[in-house]
Amino acid sequence: MEGQSVTKVVLLSCGSFNPITNMHLRMFELARDHLEDTGQYKVVKGIISPVGDGYKKKGLIDAYHRQEMAKLATENSDWITVDTWESLQPVWVETVKVVRHHYNEMLAAEQKNDDVDTVKYAKKRRIEGNYFEDSSHDKRRGGPQLMLLCGADILESFGIPNLWKQDDIAEIVGRYGLVCITRSGNDPHKCIHQSEILWKYRKNIQVVQEWVTNEISATHVRLALRRGRSVRYLLPDAVVHYIQEHDLYSAESEQKNADVVLAPLQKYTGASSS
Repeated sequence: MEGQSVTKVVLLSCGSFNPITNMHLRMFELARDHLEDTGQYKVVKGIISPVGDGYKKKGLIDAYHRQEMAKLATENSDWITVDTWESLQPVWVETVKVVRHHYNEMLAAEQKNDDVDTVKYAKKRRIEGNYFEDSSHDKRRGGPQLMLLCGADILESFGIPNLWKQDDIAEIVGRYGLVCITRSGNDPHKCIHQSEILWKYRKNIQVVQEWVTNEISATHVRLALRRGRSVRYLLPDAVVHYIQEHDLYSAESEQKNADVVLAPLQKYTGASSS
């Protein structure tokens, strides 16, 4: 009965996680509550996918450390996991390709189930591959759904020239769906209204209002660490201990990639390091 009316959802969050904070984890809980409250969804898994070193973001420490911190942060969760596929790639991987990868992984897992209908559905989607149909959601026939989880700042970044390919935005939002957590100073509804692509697929965007505002910024966390200030209760204790043990964030680490153009800007504009 549940399988007919409730869609199973896997939430995927991509980002630097430099370092992972309590707010990153809180986003998953907020998204799950919101989706399940609609009565249409059952969130079965959350995936954290740290970006690879090839992203070239200023101050981005080695992927290995960011993976380890994310694993420590989620060790007490029974549904949020860390996936290292993206961060192990030798070059930066566009978010849409990361979403496709996890969607196919999700379908492969579904194939192992005993439900014949689900197996047939998964095989059908595997055969269709990465073809993006303009008909938006094609998961309504009982198959699982992957949704990209993000903060409102990511929604705003869709409007930054050459940071995202328009076709990639259309595929992520139109085919898979987006769950956006509000933040102070960001207006996701305005972003959706001002963007033709986001407006077209607005029904595929779930905006989640966070009433208990918790503005933890990884940038501000790194600043506090460089100044020798406490960051306890902003990050899980195990992550704080890991940072201290490996002496991760310093004035030197913050200058990493300082003279390097961000990978997507390099790719989409032909720009290179100065």
